[in-house]
Amino acid sequence: MLPLATRAPAKINLTLHVLGRRPGDGYHALESLVVFAGSSAGDLLSLEPGPALDLAVTGPTAGPAGPLDDNLVVRAARHLAAEVPGLTVGRFHLVKRLPVAAGIGGGSSDAAAALRLLGRLNGLSPDHPALMAAARRTGADVPVCLDPRARMMRGAGEAVGPALPLPPMPAVLINPGVPVETAPVFRALGLKVGEAHPLAAETHPAVDGLSGLDAVIARIAPARNDLEAPALTVAPVIGDTLAALRDQADCRLARMSGSGATVFGLFGHRSAAVRAARTIAAAQPGWWVRATLLR
Repeated sequence: MLPLATRAPAKINLTLHVLGRRPGDGYHALESLVVFAGSSAGDLLSLEPGPALDLAVTGPTAGPAGPLDDNLVVRAARHLAAEVPGLTVGRFHLVKRLPVAAGIGGGSSDAAAALRLLGRLNGLSPDHPALMAAARRTGADVPVCLDPRARMMRGAGEAVGPALPLPPMPAVLINPGVPVETAPVFRALGLKVGEAHPLAAETHPAVDGLSGLDAVIARIAPARNDLEAPALTVAPVIGDTLAALRDQADCRLARMSGSGATVFGLFGHRSAAVRAARTIAAAQPGWWVRATLLR
């Protein structure tokens, strides 16, 4: 059989409200509108069927991706094998292009891509319960990446809403090349187990039924990323990337994704996003800068 292949796109949190820390397990309860990047911002994963599970990682960010045996691709495959006796596996090849520890779900998207490929190889339907079960066991962001389309994510990532037909959103993504681990950001947020976030009572804006880009941006602009302020204390350079976006013509909204350090800017037109990306990349050659469409 020929190798199977799929993209693992960057996951962008357009909003990220922290409701509080759950009293039972201590996890932070979230409410987040998630979208995914186009072809310019993603990893590539292929699978060659074979008798044993294996993984090779190449690409510009392969070095920081960590030990292969602990890679989320391998972990996801093992969790699915535990759910599906006799699962056919093989050798994965991951071309790593996304920055690591960047707040855009790179590892989670890779894991979800692995589950999609294994599902195709083994004749599992995309909504097979074993795929979601394996996704939940692999990581908090993996379920929302399993079918990478715009949707709401709630809880600690286990509750994933239906796909939302949002219009394509021209955007620029920036990562300053500083890895930001999630745990220190949540520690800087400072919530105790059982404690609610001060803004938890504020209702997340609904985006159902919005057809135009301007309407979507206007609706989510009053929302927030509650991890942005604590992330700035961990990696102050995030402020520089946000300022670089806000200085660009036609930037309608600039915000951090996930727990950082990647930020995004939404633009009214794709050409404006491309021009902004070129300008920022020329001024900051050490930054990872991509123009893309979010959807």
